Amino acid sequence: MTQLLLDIAPEWVPTLDNFVAGRNIELLSALRHALAETASERCFYLWGETGCGKSHLLQAAVGQGHILEQSATYARGAVPEPAQVVAVDDVETLDDAAQVALFTLYNRVRESGGMLLVSGAAAPSHLSLRDDLRTRLGWGMVYQVHALSDTEKAQALEQHAQARGFMLPNEVTQYLLRHGRRDLPALLALLDALDAHSLRLQRLPSVPLLKEVMYAGKLTPE
Repeated sequence: MTQLLLDIAPEWVPTLDNFVAGRNIELLSALRHALAETASERCFYLWGETGCGKSHLLQAAVGQGHILEQSATYARGAVPEPAQVVAVDDVETLDDAAQVALFTLYNRVRESGGMLLVSGAAAPSHLSLRDDLRTRLGWGMVYQVHALSDTEKAQALEQHAQARGFMLPNEVTQYLLRHGRRDLPALLALLDALDAHSLRLQRLPSVPLLKEVMYAGKLTPE
């Protein structure tokens, strides 16, 4: 990502509302019910390919917990202190001590009625973790997070642009999908950067302006 993008892209905060569900509607609904304490199961394991939205959902759940005035915490590749809502990202990167800590935390959360969300790159049965922890992760709700199709990504980009108050030309959307990174957060960050760049120059969003954002300081696109 170029320096220009880093300089002008505003912070993008993952929420349940700005998560584009695609084939993950059931999962999104289950998380909402669990956070509202209208569902009995409050332990979730999410798995899927890089960029499919696992981290978005874990961070969004923690954010929703804060909105509901619950103690909530998120950690990537580590086990945080107990809270009412705890999210642990990239479980496959945990060392032996952290795996023991997560096993203990899992049992504590189930006993206290808290909510635990864990994500990994594969289904529980395919994780290289302690047997007891792998078994625990399979006890709760296990969901594969499905990546969005290009059509769904295009819809998400257009909705995001409308929320920011501008219309996104189709040719800009297609250029983003062809030349941007595949994960949606990176595409939305590029779109935010394009919006900021367009406002600064007082010009409508276009492919030439998008190229300026994506390839600043480079003679030709990669």
